[in-house]
Amino acid sequence: MLIAGPNLTIDRTATLPELRPGEVLRAERVAITPGGKGVDVARAARALHADALLVSFVPGDTGRAAAAMITREGIALHGVACGGELRSTAILIERGGRTTVLNEPGPAVTGAEWEALEAALVEALPRHGVVVCSGSVPPGSPADAYARIAALAAGAGRRCVVDAAGATLAHALPGRPAVVCPNLAEAEHVLGTGRGDEPVEAAADARPRALAAAAALVARGAGAAIVTAAAAGAALAATGTVPAWLPAPRAAAVRNPIGAGDALTSAFVAALERGDPLLEAARRGVAAATASVESATAGSLSAARAAALLGAVVAEPA
Repeated sequence: MLIAGPNLTIDRTATLPELRPGEVLRAERVAITPGGKGVDVARAARALHADALLVSFVPGDTGRAAAAMITREGIALHGVACGGELRSTAILIERGGRTTVLNEPGPAVTGAEWEALEAALVEALPRHGVVVCSGSVPPGSPADAYARIAALAAGAGRRCVVDAAGATLAHALPGRPAVVCPNLAEAEHVLGTGRGDEPVEAAADARPRALAAAAALVARGAGAAIVTAAAAGAALAATGTVPAWLPAPRAAAVRNPIGAGDALTSAFVAALERGDPLLEAARRGVAAATASVESATAGSLSAARAAALLGAVVAEPA
């Protein structure tokens, strides 16, 4: 898979007894890892023994340091130089499991820098079957950034999967990507039926809402849509097929819920590249997402655990 993950970050994942705004708090443990959704997708692909190349901006000295960390993990990276310095992400996990994420926007890129990223993708396209557009784009990127990449993929006879939110996802839909895979909050925000709030826990009505959102995203231009609903599962809709609900198996223990959607995307795309049908690929994605929450690092998972969980992912008609 070819991953367009333009907005790298450094994740600082801290555990603490309780998050109390307005107070000086001390973390119990802190893990520092390269991050961003594109990195999480690539990390999951490596765990699943799937071939992947990540193409991303590497801003400044901090970007080069993060690139070195990424390659030390064994992730193949094509870095595109740009101005500014790399952003950071704070992930705060309380003892009770509640998780708070603070995302920075990243440095602005120029039109020429964005074109350099697209050129790197075009050069790599012939060696990959599916292009994944993953996560946010830096300030200064084209409004239709992922629609442009979808067009490049289509021109090369490749499918494009978009996992994004907000205006980035909204502008991607007219480009008719093969698949979009937002979470429920992201989907409802784009569709105008929600505010975009992203709770970690699934709501009681997550299933019907996710099914409705997936169908609506297909009506807006996507060839197919997977809408994830945290620990409840995911909804799958596609042109000309009956929507399906894929309940998530129960995790043995939740260590870090961040990156579960990226693990789903990675396993789903790896299955598509192997030639699996859409529904089977989505089943594998849901199993991988559950396996990933049992890992302390976003995007990490056990391939054996994902395989063991697959039998519990039984598709149900809408």
